[in-house]
Amino acid sequence: MPTLRSSSSRYQSSSSPSSASSPLRRAVAAGRRSVSAASSSSMSVAMPCDDGDSKRTSEGDSESLSAGEGSDFEDSLRRNGKKRAAKRPLKPTPAKLPKKRSRTVRAHGQKESEPPASDLFDAVKGAKSDMQSLVDEWLDSYKQDQDAAFLELVNFFIRSCGCKGTVTPEMFKTMSNSEIIQHLTEQFNEDSGDYPLTASGPSWKKFQGSFCEFVRTLVYQCQYSLLYDGFPMDNLISLLTGLSDSQVRAFRHTSTLAAMKLMTSLVRVALQLSLHKDNNQRQYEAERNKGPGQRAPERLESLLEKRRELQEHQEEIEGMMNALFRGVFVHRYRDVLPEIRAICIEEIGSWMQSYSTSFLTDSYLKYIGWTLHDKHRDVRLKCLKALKGLYGNQDLTARLELFTSRFKDRMVSMVMDREYDVAVEAVRLLILILKSMDGVLTDADCESIYPVVYASNRALASAAGEFLYWKLFYPECETRALGGRERRRSPRPRRTFFYLLLSFFVESELHDHAAYLVDSLWDCAGPLLKDWESLTSLLLEKDQNLGDVQESTLIEILVSSVRQASEGHPPVGRVTGRKGLTPKERKIQADDKVKLTEHLIPLLPQLLAKFSADAEKVAPLLQLLNYFDLNIYCTRRLEKHLELLLQQLQEVVVKHTEPAVLEAGAHALYLLCNPEFTFFTRVDFARSQLVDLLTDRFQQELEELLQSSFLDEDEVYSLAATLKRLSAFYNAHDLTRWELYEPCYQLLRKAVDTGEVPHQVTLPALTLVYFSILWTLTHISGSDASQSLSPQKQLLDLKGRMVAFCELCQSCLSDVDSEIQEQAFVLLSDLLLIFSPQMTVGGREFLRPLVFIPEATLQSELASFLMDHVFIQPGELSSGHSQEDRLQIEQLHQRRRLLAGFCKLLLYGVLEMDAASDVFKHYNKFYNDYGDIIKETLTRARQIDRSHCSRILLLSLKQLYTELLQEQGPQGLNELPAFIEMRDLARRFALSFGPQQLQNRDLVVMLHKEGIKFSLSELPPAGSSSQPPNLAFLELLSEFSPRLFHQDKQLLLSYLEKCLQRASQAPGHPWGPVTTYCHSLSPGENTAEVSPQRYPRSKKRRVEGPSRQHREDVSASQEESLQPNSIPATPALTSTAVKSGQPLGVSEEMEEGSSSELAFPQGLYILGNPRSRSLSPQHFQTPLNPSGPGLGKQLTRLSLMEEDEEELEVQNDSSEDWQGSGKSSSSSEHRLDLLDSTELNMEDF
Repeated sequence: MPTLRSSSSRYQSSSSPSSASSPLRRAVAAGRRSVSAASSSSMSVAMPCDDGDSKRTSEGDSESLSAGEGSDFEDSLRRNGKKRAAKRPLKPTPAKLPKKRSRTVRAHGQKESEPPASDLFDAVKGAKSDMQSLVDEWLDSYKQDQDAAFLELVNFFIRSCGCKGTVTPEMFKTMSNSEIIQHLTEQFNEDSGDYPLTASGPSWKKFQGSFCEFVRTLVYQCQYSLLYDGFPMDNLISLLTGLSDSQVRAFRHTSTLAAMKLMTSLVRVALQLSLHKDNNQRQYEAERNKGPGQRAPERLESLLEKRRELQEHQEEIEGMMNALFRGVFVHRYRDVLPEIRAICIEEIGSWMQSYSTSFLTDSYLKYIGWTLHDKHRDVRLKCLKALKGLYGNQDLTARLELFTSRFKDRMVSMVMDREYDVAVEAVRLLILILKSMDGVLTDADCESIYPVVYASNRALASAAGEFLYWKLFYPECETRALGGRERRRSPRPRRTFFYLLLSFFVESELHDHAAYLVDSLWDCAGPLLKDWESLTSLLLEKDQNLGDVQESTLIEILVSSVRQASEGHPPVGRVTGRKGLTPKERKIQADDKVKLTEHLIPLLPQLLAKFSADAEKVAPLLQLLNYFDLNIYCTRRLEKHLELLLQQLQEVVVKHTEPAVLEAGAHALYLLCNPEFTFFTRVDFARSQLVDLLTDRFQQELEELLQSSFLDEDEVYSLAATLKRLSAFYNAHDLTRWELYEPCYQLLRKAVDTGEVPHQVTLPALTLVYFSILWTLTHISGSDASQSLSPQKQLLDLKGRMVAFCELCQSCLSDVDSEIQEQAFVLLSDLLLIFSPQMTVGGREFLRPLVFIPEATLQSELASFLMDHVFIQPGELSSGHSQEDRLQIEQLHQRRRLLAGFCKLLLYGVLEMDAASDVFKHYNKFYNDYGDIIKETLTRARQIDRSHCSRILLLSLKQLYTELLQEQGPQGLNELPAFIEMRDLARRFALSFGPQQLQNRDLVVMLHKEGIKFSLSELPPAGSSSQPPNLAFLELLSEFSPRLFHQDKQLLLSYLEKCLQRASQAPGHPWGPVTTYCHSLSPGENTAEVSPQRYPRSKKRRVEGPSRQHREDVSASQEESLQPNSIPATPALTSTAVKSGQPLGVSEEMEEGSSSELAFPQGLYILGNPRSRSLSPQHFQTPLNPSGPGLGKQLTRLSLMEEDEEELEVQNDSSEDWQGSGKSSSSSEHRLDLLDSTELNMEDF
C-alpha cells in the first residue's frame, strides 16, 4: 500500500437532506473538508471500486464521524440482509478450553430488553481467561446470532468508557447514531470523574493492558473471516469514531484508545497482506518465466486469482485504516486531553516503524513534528520515543532527511527542556542522528549540547556525556588506533582520549570542576577513565609538554576517576534516582578498588615528590588515600612505599601553609593512624616526630614574641605558619599531651590586652584553644568520669578554661579586624551550643557542672554583632565569573554561616527566644539571601511554643514600626516605601500560619488584640483632633484578618469600638487606618477563610442532573436571576458535539500542565477539536427550560463535558504552611469551639 486513499468506496460519506439544509452544518462541514484536504493532500490514490460498493455510504471521507454529519452506524445494520459474503470461508475454529462464562444463545429474531453487557467487560477486567479463548467464544456467538453478538461488543466498549447505560436491541434498530450517543451521555451522570482507564485501585490496575490486548486479539482472530465481512468492522469503526467525537472525556479517551489500537492491528494485517502479495508476485513471475513445456496454466490461474483476492483484501483494509486515521487520529492528536494526544503519537510511531512503506512519509511525519511543541511532557516524550525508533533503524534514515531539516532546530532545543526525562530523550535522539546521519548536526548544534554535561541531573548529564563521547572522542580514538589485537594493547588510543578530554575541559571553560565531566562520561567511557596507568604515566613523564593548567586538570581527573570507581556515587550536588548498587556493581567496585590501590601505592610518593611545591596539585593527590584499601600495605608487603609516603607527607606539611593542603595532610595521616593496622606504631611514631617538630618551633617563636616588643614580617609569618599547621592537625588528631592550651591562651590574652599581636597569629591561636577545649571534653565524656579519682576537679578545670575562652572571644567581638570578629563569633556560638543544657541528655548527667548560660550582656553583644555583620545591604551579584563577584559570594556564605550559628543558639534555648525578633523582622527584606534559614528557624520556633512564636512575630512588626516612627514621624507614615515593605512582611507572616485556621484561631485573635492595644497605647490629649501615633499599625494588622472566623471578626470589631471610645475622634471624619482595619474585618473580606470544620470545599460546582426533581421545579427566570453571566437557553442539538467554526485559541486544560520552554508556533494548535471546546464556562450555566425538548437534561450532559475544574483561591505560599502540632479534634468539638465565646476571653473584650 503506497499511500492511504483519501476516499474509499466503502467509506465515502453521504450528505443527508437535513444536514444540507442547515447553514451551520454546511459551514462546519466545509471548514472540516478544507482541513481534511490540507492535512491529507498526499494520501490520495485511485483505487478500483464496483457498483455495489459505491452504493454503500460510510464515514471514511469525513474527518470526524459525528452524528450531525450523518455518520449513523445503524445504516449498515439495516443493510445486514444485503451485505456481501466473505471473500473466503471462515477459518475453522481450533479446539478451545471449557467456557468459563455462561452465555445465553439467542435466535436471530429473538427480542431481549436487556443484553448481557457485562460478560465481555467483566472477563476483560478480571483478565482471568485467555484473550484468544474469550474472542473465540464471541466469534461462536456471532456465528449463531450476528445482531446480538455485535450488540454485546458495542456494550462492552460502552461499559469500558465507565458508562452504566446499555444499548438495547430496540435502541439499536430504531435510534440513530446521534440519538444513541446522546442517550448514553445523559445517562453518564457518575459522581466521580474517574472511569476505567483512569480509575485507581488493584481491580483497575491492569485494565488498560487487557483492553488493548482484547482489541488486538479481536482483529487477529478475525483477519481471515469477519474482517472482510463488512458488517462488524464497519459498524465498530463508525461507533468508535462517533464516540471519539464526544465531549464526554471518558467516551473520547476510551474510544480513541480502542480506535488507535484497532488501527495498529489493521496495520499489522496490511503488512502481512503486503508480504503475501510480494510472495505471490514472485511465485507468479517464476511460473510465467518457465518454458512452455514446464508452465502450468492452472497454477498461473490460481496465483492470479489469489493476487486479486489479496488486492481486494488490501483495499478493504486500506479503507478501514483511512476511516480511522481521517475520522479519529486527525482530530484527536490535537485533543485537549494530553493522554489522548500521547496515545495518538505513540501509535503513529509504531505504524511508521512496522509499515514504513506506507506511513513513513512526510504527510504523516508532520504530525510528530508539530507535536514536538506540545505543552505536556508526556506528549513530547512520546514524540521523542517514536522518533528514536525511526532514527535507530539505518534503513529508514534516508526517508527522514526532509523531516530532519525541518524540525532539527526544535529537537536540538529540547535538550534544554524543563522536564529532565524529556531532555534526556532529546539528547539520546540526537545521538542516534549523530550516528546515522553524517553532517546533519552542525558545530553550533553540538556546542549547544556540550554544556549539559555539567547539569545537576545525572541522567541528563550522562546522556550529554555520551553525545560528547561519540562526537569528539570516539572518532579520534578510532582513527589513531591500530588494527586488530594490537589496538587493544596499544596505549596510544587511551592517551589520545585523555588529551582530547583535557583539551575539551580547558578550552571550553564551561566549568571549574572536572569531577562532573568525569561523572558524565563514566557510563559510556568508564573503561577509558579507569586506565590509571595511562593517567599516571602522563603525569610522571618528564617531557609530556603539559602546561600548569593541564597538569592540574589531569590530577583532578585522576582523583575523580579513582573516587568514582571506589565509591560509586556522583559528585556533590548531582542528583541521581538510584538508591543503591546491585551485587554485580558492588563486586566490580571492590575489584576496581583493589586494582587502583595496587597501582597507585608505589606511584603516590613519586607524584607527591614531583608536585610537592604546588599546593593546587598536592592537595588532591593527598586525597587519594581516602579511596585506597589500606590493608594492602600489609597484605602485599608494601611497607617500604609507606615509609616513602610518610616522608613526602612530612615534607608537604612543613612546606605549605594553605588550609586545603594542611587539612588534606592531616586527614591522610588520620587514615593511616588506625590502631587496627599492623603498621600503626610506625605511623604513630612519624606523627609524633612531626608534632614534636612543630611544637618546638612554636615554643621558640612564642618566647620571642612575648619577650620582644617588635617582630619583623618573617618572624610573624613563621609563627602564623606554625600555628596554622598545629591547628589543622589538632582538628584531626588529639594533641592534648603536648599541652598547647596555656601558651596559646597567653598569646590571646596579650592580643586582647595590648593589641600588639598580629591578626594572622591570633586567628589560628583561637582555633587551637577551641580544639583543646573540645578534646578535653571528649576525654571527660568518653571515660567513666564518675569513678575517676578527681572528676570534680577535671570538670571545674574545663569549665574555667571554657569560661575564660568565652570572655576572650567576647572581647574579640569588638576587635578592629573583621576576620577576628567573625572567627570569635563562630567559635563562641559553637561553644555556647556545646555547653548548653542539651549536653546532659543521654545519660550524661555528670556533665551538668559544665553547663554554661550566657549573661545578658553577652547575649546583647551577639545580637548587635549579628545586626552589624549579617543584615547589611548586599551588593547585586552578576554572572559570578569575575573576581569581585566570587568574593561577594564567599562573603555571603560567611554571613549565612554566622546567621545559622545565631539561630541555633535561639532554638536550643541558649539565648532568649525574644531575640528572634531581630531575625524575623528582616525576613522579607533579606529573603533572597537568608530566607531559607529564617523560615526554618520560624518553623522550629513554632514547634517549640506556638503562642510565644506568634508574639515574637508581632514584636518584630512593633520594632520595625517604632523605628520608622522615630525616623519619619507619624505624618504620612503609611505612604512611605518602608511602610509598604512592612506590610509585605506582615503578609508573609500571615501566610506562615497556613490553612489550619481552627488550630491557629486563638493565636490570631491574640495577635489582633495585642496589635489593637499597641495601636491605641498612646492616645492624644483630650480635645486634640490628631490621631494616635501608633494608629497606622492597624494597617499592618489588617494583613492577618483573612485568618479570622466570622464570629472572631465581629468580636474584634466590638473590642475595637470599645477601645476607640476612649479616644477623641472627630465625628464624621474617621481615621483612615481604622477604616482600613474595619473593612478587613467586614463579613465580605473572607477570601482566605476556610470552613470551620475544615471540610474541603468542592473544587468543581457540579450541576445536578434530572434525578434531582427540585432542581427541575425552579423556573427559568429564577435560575437566570441567580446567574450573573447567564445566557439564553441553547436549542436542542442533534449531535453530542457542540459545533462551532470558531478556532480554539487557548485551553485551560492544556495550560494546567507544565509547558516546555518553547510555545507552539503561531497558527498551530495542538488542542482538542474546535467543536468540542467552543463553549466558555458561562455557557454551561444554561437555565433549565422545562418546555424545551430534552433541555431539562442538558445541564447534566454539559456538566460532563470538558470544562476545567474551578480552583479555590488559596494562598500560594504552601511551603510556609503553619502545620498544627496537636491532633485534630472531632467535628463536634469544632462546632463547640465556634459557638463557645469563652474561648476568646470575652472578659478582655
